[in-house]
Amino acid sequence: MIHLRADFHVHTVLSPCADVEMIPPLIVETAIERGISLLAITDHNASANILAVQRAAQGTEVTILPGMELQTIEEVHVVCLFDSLEQSLAFQAMVDRVLPVIPNNVEYFGEQFVVDETGAFIRREDRLLLTSTQWTLRQAWEAVYGLGGLMIPAHVNRKANGLLAILGLVPDDVPIEMLEISLHTTPEQAYQDFPALKGYPLIQDGDAHFLEDIRGLNDLSLEEITVDEIRRAVLGIDGRSHRVLKE
Repeated sequence: MIHLRADFHVHTVLSPCADVEMIPPLIVETAIERGISLLAITDHNASANILAVQRAAQGTEVTILPGMELQTIEEVHVVCLFDSLEQSLAFQAMVDRVLPVIPNNVEYFGEQFVVDETGAFIRREDRLLLTSTQWTLRQAWEAVYGLGGLMIPAHVNRKANGLLAILGLVPDDVPIEMLEISLHTTPEQAYQDFPALKGYPLIQDGDAHFLEDIRGLNDLSLEEITVDEIRRAVLGIDGRSHRVLKE
């Protein structure tokens, strides 16, 4: 059984409003310093920097999962995780078809940079990434699970783009298995403040747009590092386990 710490919600300089230090080598260095073995790169509606972070992590004990923070038509943010870069690229092609083509306003949202494994500039993403796709929550789930991925509603306790603030509940027409809470609460407090969370396992991530928000609060025991094993660990299936660490 593998025992590790993970953060499933980390942005790079491709995400609007991300700090300029969110480049591949510094992300990996921060993970190593904090004893984090697993990171998911989850830029807003984008995946172009995943490979660069994976390359920066080569030769280290840090595993980089491909991911994305997708924004649905309801303006709900969901973390989407995949096992392979091929899956994430297939997902990106689907997202590109449902993401409006709106120019990025650099002065308002900040730059959106695609970089290499050293953090060197490759290109700007001119399309605004911080906007809603045309997918409903259900359609997003169907797309993610159709590719063998895992979809987790993000920072559900938060007013901005949180599931509970927008919908007021966890919809029963979407087979949601787990939920993410932000750094600004605890699982115990979240269950107390939001009765709708009862019965759902919770993970906790930093939604890291800054290096200091990479915390690795998810403590996992699993057989191998795959999306299905992460699911089993959070759900407590077949001897796998998960707990949220206290800071």
